[in-house]
This record gives sequence, structure tokens and C-alpha cells, in this order.
Amino acid sequence: MPSPLSLQVRRVRPEHPAPLPLPRYETELAAGMDLRADIDGGRVLEPFERLAVPTGFAIALPPGYEGQVRPRSGLALKHGITLLNSPGTIDADYRGEVQVILVNLSRDPFTLSRGDRIAQLVVVPVSTVEIQEVSVLEATVRGEGGFGSTGR
Repeated sequence: MPSPLSLQVRRVRPEHPAPLPLPRYETELAAGMDLRADIDGGRVLEPFERLAVPTGFAIALPPGYEGQVRPRSGLALKHGITLLNSPGTIDADYRGEVQVILVNLSRDPFTLSRGDRIAQLVVVPVSTVEIQEVSVLEATVRGEGGFGSTGR
């Protein structure tokens, strides 16, 4: 296995009397690190309501990488809680607090508490491209067929 990358993490509110765990892999082969809600008290997320939930930390990703913020499958299946912009992207030059945009897609209110695991962070390489303007694109079998054009 290759050696892991280094991810610098800064607590945004280090003075809090009960600091949350930093993002971490919960199992040896996990692809994502769990992110937790850094809110005081409980917060009810009403049906179809959305909320930017702070995590309490900022990160410095290595150049050439991005952080993808993804939903947790258990929250989605059991409670209808997911991310609106999934995956959310954290660019390598962003230094602000990581926040997670949750939405309640169920018919029931959902109570969010401090320390709840709300999303996962996956660090992946980024490819960049050089833009080349052309007047004609190479033809393909699919052509300009859009949504649903390849069948069911």
C-alpha cells in the first residue's frame, strides 16, 4: 500500500470545552473520513428544509487533490437526510471552515445533535485540462443524444 498523503487540519473553534474528534477513517479500508456536526444543542431539520452545517475545522489539501463531501448511506436510508450538492467539492486552495449542506427529504422532522456523523470526506486526485477551442468535434456513435438517449 502506498504511504498516505498528509492532510493539515485546523480547528475553527479550539476554545470549545468539548472538542469534536477530527475527521478520521472509522475502519481500516474505509474510503471516506466521517464528518461531524459542530453545533451546540439540538437543531431540528424540518421536512424539505436545508441547512449548512458547520464541522468545526478547516483543511489544507495537497496540491492536485480535492475533498469530496459525500452523504452517509445510513442517514439517507433511515432518515431521508442527504446532501444537496453531492458530492460537494473542497478545492485545494480553500481554507475556510468545511460545511455540509444537508437536506431532509423525508416527511418527518430530523433532530441533529452536536457530534452526529453527517457526511464523509473522500480525498481524490484532480485532473486538469488545457482548453482547446475547435469548430467541429470528433463524431461518435452517440452523437448529441442527451438524457435517456442510450436506453433504459
